[in-house]
Amino acid sequence: MPVFDYDPPERFVAGAMGQPGARAFFLQARAEGRLTTVALEKLQVAALAGRLDELLDEVLRRSGGTAQVPAVAPADLADDAPLDVPLAEDFRVGTMALAWDPDTSQVVIEAQEIIDEDDLDAPEPAMLRVRISAGAARAFTRRALQIVAAGRPPCPLCGQPLDPEGHVCVRLNGYRGGEAAT
Repeated sequence: MPVFDYDPPERFVAGAMGQPGARAFFLQARAEGRLTTVALEKLQVAALAGRLDELLDEVLRRSGGTAQVPAVAPADLADDAPLDVPLAEDFRVGTMALAWDPDTSQVVIEAQEIIDEDDLDAPEPAMLRVRISAGAARAFTRRALQIVAAGRPPCPLCGQPLDPEGHVCVRLNGYRGGEAAT
């Protein structure tokens, strides 16, 4: 199983390419001339960002506020630059895991390649493992949530994404709804 290990990376970000409604989402880690790019779903990016914030809030709560965990993303760690190119997907993410390492005060993020469970001859799945500071994790979360929110606006009734033509809204019993629907 190839493990792409970054401890710590020079850069670790979520990003998207393409037009809203047809975007592809990625995680990228870079260090010492190496670049790893993994593809994942928009919902995985949102879930990772949400869980990271929850993990950091819990570490802060359990420490009684003494842990070196910022409550918000430090401004000096903001990274709004585009994804690094060339954009070459190393693998597609299936499962992810998060952990807090109390010895180093770092967040450990693991993203494992999706595999075909029925293929008995399949090689071991690849993994991206990144160790980052709590501040870098807050900055990652801020950027990831901005990337997710930059897509199509949600329907005010059902919350599903609106296309420019509207969409078939479940709250309107299958009738076409749009931004004008209230």
